[in-house]
Amino acid sequence: MELLPSVHLIKNIFVNQYLITGQEGLLLIDTGIGGNQSRILNTMRSLGYQPADLKQIVITHADGDHYGSLAELKKATHAITYAHAIEIKAIQSGGSSRELKPEGFQKLLFAIFRPMIKTQPAAIECPLAGGESFNYLGGLEVILTPGHTPGHISLFASEKGILFAGDSIQVVNGSPCPSAKGNTWDIEKAEESFQKQMDLKPTAILAGHGIWIKK
Repeated sequence: MELLPSVHLIKNIFVNQYLITGQEGLLLIDTGIGGNQSRILNTMRSLGYQPADLKQIVITHADGDHYGSLAELKKATHAITYAHAIEIKAIQSGGSSRELKPEGFQKLLFAIFRPMIKTQPAAIECPLAGGESFNYLGGLEVILTPGHTPGHISLFASEKGILFAGDSIQVVNGSPCPSAKGNTWDIEKAEESFQKQMDLKPTAILAGHGIWIKK
């Protein structure tokens, strides 16, 4: 579905992916869990695009629900892939960039869903350090937002006010909040990254597990 002009939401049970259209082709933010490549490719075809039209894939961080289908999607599209250097190391090993420390009810949820989120190693060609820009939505800037994971990145289209926040921001009861609890690498850094992003005054926050649009 077209969520905003040139921004299409691809949703599955675990996480949102965002497909962005531009003159150079398509850019995808995150790929979802393993096996999700079919949903992404079918969405592209429904919009009149072919696999080769996907030119770039940006992974916000190395959690399996965000890069699980990257390897298969790369085979189908030959897109160039991007992530922060810390996250690249984890993605290329098929792992995570930090240890999960669930507590209470979250521990039960992790035990249930973790076996369903299977990953396989995937190559990343281009490391991101923050400050880079993609030629979409009038300029899509890479912002370092560590906290949820050590090398988490977000992307901000300042001309449109659209922030692609990955898991650095969650939407709880309709309000943006920082990453928290046992799946957060560093709570203090997560809160700093949250404030850094809110200071940008986005009019739309498109996160991995929620969407907030200013009314």
